[in-house]
Amino acid sequence: MDVFDQKGIKPMLIAEQQEAFDSPDWIYEIKLDGIRCIAYLDEVTDLRNKRDKKLLPCVPELKNIYKQVKEKCILDGELFVLKNGITDFYEIQRRALMTDPFKIELAASKYPACFVAYDIIYASNKELIDLPLLERKKYLQNIVNENARISISRYIEENGIALFDATKAQNLEGIVAKKKDSKYYFGKRTKNWIKCKVMATDDCIICGYIRKANNMTSLVLGQYDGDKLVYKGHVTLGVSLRVLSEHRYNTMSKSPFEFVPPGNEDAVWIEPKLVCIVESMPTDKDSFRQPVFKGIRDDKTPLECVTK
Repeated sequence: MDVFDQKGIKPMLIAEQQEAFDSPDWIYEIKLDGIRCIAYLDEVTDLRNKRDKKLLPCVPELKNIYKQVKEKCILDGELFVLKNGITDFYEIQRRALMTDPFKIELAASKYPACFVAYDIIYASNKELIDLPLLERKKYLQNIVNENARISISRYIEENGIALFDATKAQNLEGIVAKKKDSKYYFGKRTKNWIKCKVMATDDCIICGYIRKANNMTSLVLGQYDGDKLVYKGHVTLGVSLRVLSEHRYNTMSKSPFEFVPPGNEDAVWIEPKLVCIVESMPTDKDSFRQPVFKGIRDDKTPLECVTK
């Protein structure tokens, strides 16, 4: 049984770097605000996130993308939804958590999902992970016939700073820089792929919420430091109790933290099981600067939310 039949692939991870740079040894791609997705394409379409959850039931409009490839293959890419010409993480994450077929069809008709492939892991009945990145890119271009639902990620060479500045001007997330000769390592984070982001992004555990004036709500955030859950502050901008109510959670009679700073006396504590994305201005301090709640994700576990 080969890797196509086994499924369960852990995609190669991306390291983070603050500053964009130029180099003739690297290529640069726009970073999309979606869900990392492995596509197994043969006589049917099988889409899975990093935790191997099947996603096609949530995005049925992509069921025929297998017809757009010339042969059996495994693609690594991003599942996303466009709103007003920009990728919207909340919308695609909301879709990934839907179970009602009628609501899914309504959402698909209003904001159809797309898949963009930026790497190929398997083709011609063999793994391609030992090929240099640019050779895999050529493979990808030869196999995929693009249409409105599936496309190939474009890239530029050498001029990373110019592309980063362009994404910043368009209010996009940033760029991903990749070494031209990099191999593909399942589930590993290497310095061969790095993010250059306009805003810093953290995965945090929702540990409680605090109701505030003017119908505002703050989420109490935590991350793991080793095996210890530590307090990481609040996020208010972008938060809605409606979003929280779309997910199952249990309240707790006391804080899940060993130590909680003042200002959390009115918190409603919940079991630390929901993971969310918090975007903030880059800082060297152990706190968030102008944090913004971006959405709840189910492709990461609480134990994967660790302090930096």
